[in-house]
Amino acid sequence: MSTSTDTPGAVAQDGPLTVSITRRVAPEDELLMQAWVHAGTSMAERFEGFLGAGWVRSGSEDWHMLYRFDSRAHLDAWERSPERLRWLRSAADLVEHRRTEYRTGIEGWFDEPASSSVHEPGAGETPGATAPPRWKQASVIWIAFFPTSLALTYLLLPVAGHWPVVLRVLVTTLLATPWMTYVLLPFVTRLFGRWLRGD
Repeated sequence: MSTSTDTPGAVAQDGPLTVSITRRVAPEDELLMQAWVHAGTSMAERFEGFLGAGWVRSGSEDWHMLYRFDSRAHLDAWERSPERLRWLRSAADLVEHRRTEYRTGIEGWFDEPASSSVHEPGAGETPGATAPPRWKQASVIWIAFFPTSLALTYLLLPVAGHWPVVLRVLVTTLLATPWMTYVLLPFVTRLFGRWLRGD
């Protein structure tokens, strides 16, 4: 199998960008693929502007990988870095690059983008993938939000029980937001990936 270097297409605005990449991997190479994905995420985390990453498997061969940066400049710095190019080359015999989509807007991990640019090997621009229904998105967010809110309420009660409501909510949201963004929501999105896509 072979991989290709992903290059961003033109999008309508600057600001946070989410990159969605589809790669095909032989089922027997699952463990190698997991190790390769974790290595890439560990490298990306060291670059300025990195906001998070995740992956979802579709069927036995297709892997949908996401990563997000806070600006086009920081995304370009990662995508053009020697570290990333070496990382991509290390999987030349492991993965086959299928599709890359660059999204701007407030779509988070699965919402509809404000604008998008899609690149496929041997093809021009095509419309972006359809986002899951809003009710499914809301359900997944609630599944992540409820246990987070419940846990923080109990954990902060001994310390913050006598604080004004505004201060308690402020501290709770400051703690919950990075946890939800970087850990729990990507995990829940992967867990319910097939259901979100209607597979």
